[in-house]
Amino acid sequence: MELIDYNNCVQDWADALFRFACKCTGHEEDARDVVQNSFEVLWQKRKDVVPAKAKAFLFQVAYNQSVDNYRKRSRVVLKEEADDNRSTTNRNSDLKQVLERALTKLDEQARALVLLKDYEGYSYDEIAQITGLNESQVKVYLHRARKILKDYLVSVENVI
Repeated sequence: MELIDYNNCVQDWADALFRFACKCTGHEEDARDVVQNSFEVLWQKRKDVVPAKAKAFLFQVAYNQSVDNYRKRSRVVLKEEADDNRSTTNRNSDLKQVLERALTKLDEQARALVLLKDYEGYSYDEIAQITGLNESQVKVYLHRARKILKDYLVSVENVI
C-alpha cells in the first residue's frame, strides 16, 4: 500500500469507521481512540495490506479493539451506570433513543454483528472475515441478536 492509498483510506473510511466504533463502544472518546488505533495499525501493516482489502482490515481492527474495550469496561462497574440501569422505566417516544437503548441490550459481539450487517451493509462472508467467525456462526449470532432486539422493541414499555 502506497502513501496515497493510505490517505485515500483515511478519507474514504474514517467517518464510517467512527460511526461503527461509536455504536460498538457507546462512547465518542473511545470511538475516536479505536479509529485512531485502527489507522495506526493499518499504517504499520501497510506493506501487507492490499488497498482493495483495506476497508475490511480497518473494520476488523476496529471490531477487535471494541471487543477489547468492552472486556476492560465490563470488569469495572461504575456507580453511575448502576444508577442509570435502575431508571430504565422512563418512556421515551423518540425512535432513535429507543433503538440506541435496544442496541445497548446486546453484548459487544452481537452489537457489532448487527452494526456491520444492518448499518454498514456488509455481506455475511465479509462479516465472517472481519470478526473471525465462520459464516454459519455469523448468521446464527445475528439471528439471536435480532431476536433480542425484536423482543426489546415490542415490549410494552418501549412501544412508541
